[in-house]
Amino acid sequence: MTKEFEYPNYTSLKLDWPLEGVLRVTIARGEMNSMDYELHHDLGGIWRLIDADDRVSAVIITGQGRAFSAGGDFDMVDQIINDHEFRMKMWKDGRQLVENMLSCGKPVISAINGAAAGGGLAIALLADISIAAKTAKLVDGHTALGVAADDHAVAIWPLLIGMAKTKYFLMTNEPITGELAEQMGMVSLCVEKDQLMETALRVAGKVANGAPEAIRFTKHSLNNWIRSAWPAFEASLAFGILGFCGPEAKEGLAALREKRAPNFPKKSAV
Repeated sequence: MTKEFEYPNYTSLKLDWPLEGVLRVTIARGEMNSMDYELHHDLGGIWRLIDADDRVSAVIITGQGRAFSAGGDFDMVDQIINDHEFRMKMWKDGRQLVENMLSCGKPVISAINGAAAGGGLAIALLADISIAAKTAKLVDGHTALGVAADDHAVAIWPLLIGMAKTKYFLMTNEPITGELAEQMGMVSLCVEKDQLMETALRVAGKVANGAPEAIRFTKHSLNNWIRSAWPAFEASLAFGILGFCGPEAKEGLAALREKRAPNFPKKSAV
């Protein structure tokens, strides 16, 4: 029997059912869908609820407007730098976001409609099937901020695009268009922006109408490749959080706020 199920009254997530068995989750917070703590926490926790919802056969995750999600907002980053207790909450939430997405049995399709960075990019690329608009821009901006790449990239990028490309893009922070992401194998599909949701709905409908146990066991088995990289991911997450305690993150955030190039120290303590 299908369970009676209710989701929380999210502030920055919109939920609807565009097709039978398909739940669509839309990130909706400001012009760039940047994350405050509440949104970051909700995006980490919703996957456990979806997994428990018998009505869901497939999920689409997308962004409202011109961005998928530009990652953490400046105020949240500032609080991570200056508040140790909050920093530890964000470490825990970041870990749970990845863990919960990997453990969610329902197939997840990301429709990457625009800019995706930070935690937003983690969700976009940890989806089982990722569909990007040609004009979407994907960037992991951690080292530009002055902290080690964490969130997800160390765990999954080498599997998707290889170590050489991973090191290049994580160290240079060059943005990756949806078109280039598909060419490199970073995303599953790339389409014109006006075809993005239509394509995501077609794929979600096909998966939702497939053999549920076969699909979910396939997902679980394949995700063991990512789980095998868990020690590397844990290290990246720890180093990323550690970086918020140092001078590079403070300078990186100041440079972003002032819209200038950062002036990082020339010598490293490590």
